[in-house]
Amino acid sequence: MPIRVAFLGPEGTYGQQAAQALAELEGLANFELVPCIGLRSVVEHVATKRSEMAVVPVENSVEGGVTASLDALWSHPQLCILRAVVLPIRHALLSSGGFKDISEVLSHPQALAQCSGWLADHLPDALQLPTSSTAEAASMVIDSRFRAAIASRPTGQGRGLKELAFPINDVAGNRTRFLLLRQGTPLQRGDVASFAFSLHANAPGSLLEALTCVARLGFNMSRIESRPSKRELGEYVFFVDVELRDGGIGASEQLIEALQPLCEHLVHFGSYLSSDLELD
Repeated sequence: MPIRVAFLGPEGTYGQQAAQALAELEGLANFELVPCIGLRSVVEHVATKRSEMAVVPVENSVEGGVTASLDALWSHPQLCILRAVVLPIRHALLSSGGFKDISEVLSHPQALAQCSGWLADHLPDALQLPTSSTAEAASMVIDSRFRAAIASRPTGQGRGLKELAFPINDVAGNRTRFLLLRQGTPLQRGDVASFAFSLHANAPGSLLEALTCVARLGFNMSRIESRPSKRELGEYVFFVDVELRDGGIGASEQLIEALQPLCEHLVHFGSYLSSDLELD
């Protein structure tokens, strides 16, 4: 039986590109990519064992953390990270009609935000409509002369859409990091370790004390992000990525031992390899 890998569908999304790359990097000889509607559904697929693995975006270089993915990870501490890839994001404006006829632009909210400057300059009067994915947006504009979608070039080619402009993202170096998730024991190998934690008390210096533990051990923190705990106002969960040395051997145990006394809850998602991809 093929290993099922869930991703944010439908077919043609950046998530599918990342899922294909991650499966190949993991050396999966026989796998099936399973499109899902919504990021929460992607995570639920692996959390409920409908799929053996799942791929989710976690961070964009322009718009920051993908909150739906972060919240889902905190809700499912039994999940661990197998591997990560950083994918270049190059958006195109796709349509069945002509540029002068476009009055509505559809895409995932992150893609709309990543192209907000371009849209303000070139289509200032167009209504921006959010969709669950860039590929869904592309499917929704087929045969429409007044609608356009923001999606990847391959997505438009696969649906017979015309490319009205490319690239349209505001930042040329736009990149998104995707994670490959599964259930099981966190790995202890790689160049990145990911943690999430909540503190015992919302008190002055409590977060600083936790971060000082990381600094004392000599690790570089490559990302920190906060999300509401959803229990009470002013209470947060913190997501931290730490760069590891020497393949990460023993480093995660050191960090857990140092942080555990300071945290109400501490989740280690694993130490794993992260790769940068280059697309044609």
